[in-house]
Amino acid sequence: MKTIESNSHLIYFENSLQQLGDFIKNGQYSKIIFLVDTNTEEHCLPMVKNQLVDLADYDVIEIDPGEENKNIDFCIGIWKMLLDYKADRNSLLINLGGGVITDIGGFAASTFKRGIDFVNVPTTLLSQVDASVGGKTGIDMDQVKNIIGTFTQPKAVFINTAFLKTLNRKEVYSGFAEIIKHGLIYDAKLFKLLLNTKPERVSPEIIYRSVMIKNEVVTTDPFEKGLRKILNFGHTIGHAIESYSLLNDKQPLLHGEAIAIGFICESYLSTKYSTLSELELVEIKTYILSCFPTYKLKENSFKKLIEIMKNDKKNEADKIGFALLNQIGKCDYNYYLPETDIISSLKYYQEVV
Repeated sequence: MKTIESNSHLIYFENSLQQLGDFIKNGQYSKIIFLVDTNTEEHCLPMVKNQLVDLADYDVIEIDPGEENKNIDFCIGIWKMLLDYKADRNSLLINLGGGVITDIGGFAASTFKRGIDFVNVPTTLLSQVDASVGGKTGIDMDQVKNIIGTFTQPKAVFINTAFLKTLNRKEVYSGFAEIIKHGLIYDAKLFKLLLNTKPERVSPEIIYRSVMIKNEVVTTDPFEKGLRKILNFGHTIGHAIESYSLLNDKQPLLHGEAIAIGFICESYLSTKYSTLSELELVEIKTYILSCFPTYKLKENSFKKLIEIMKNDKKNEADKIGFALLNQIGKCDYNYYLPETDIISSLKYYQEVV
């Protein structure tokens, strides 16, 4: 069994579902409630139930899958169900799902009756290497991702790579984008390893290393006052594109597909405002385009994208904030850039695709 200690809780690997059973038994909770979506209820909850043979009494809250449902209305629905199930402050909410479930579930738990315990059982690659770790909870509002939320740590995280067999190719690649980010901002050796790794064959060892990187950063800076800001690389532009796509495309981009575009744009900006070399920019751009589908960025969308970026949490004094690469494996933060250069980076992406 592997574990990682993270800000007073543990992240469990390998025999994690067995450890979940032990955690529930030792916690002596008055009520156990699973939060799932329709996909994880069908494909993942049976796997958990098979391992938790001693868990006879529990309730289930089911929501629709998708980023478009990570909003206050669905959160109210979760709160109402917690009331219906007579959840008290000694109840446990088990978030079984991807990033949407861990984000909204963590937020609902952290605010219900001023906070009840929750644990994350991430079932997607994206949630295993990113969303479930670090204590960020949140919901979206007015096209702005995660604008309402809390910093609240789960009591534990249970990572089981067997869940990844339930994913389609697009979902695997979406999660792989966050692993790429961890290499770009923190570990050049990991990035070099990924150059020869097919996302659909990502190993448990790579997942473990990626989670370690995320944990090292957030343990150092749990409330995003400094170092943790490097985790936002690719996300200022990527989140805006994701939000825009959600509203305007019949088949919206997944999170990882959108931030992959952000990697290219913000790597371009890193050559202008930081010390990333042109050769490294080409290496990053070439690799990203080999992994992810291209997206048609239209110039008439630029104004709207800038508007969305202006509502980003990282901004200060109406200036749009970025984390930028010094080189592959090293990143810095608190760059505030003019709109003209941000638009230039969007045009750069247009040119290279």
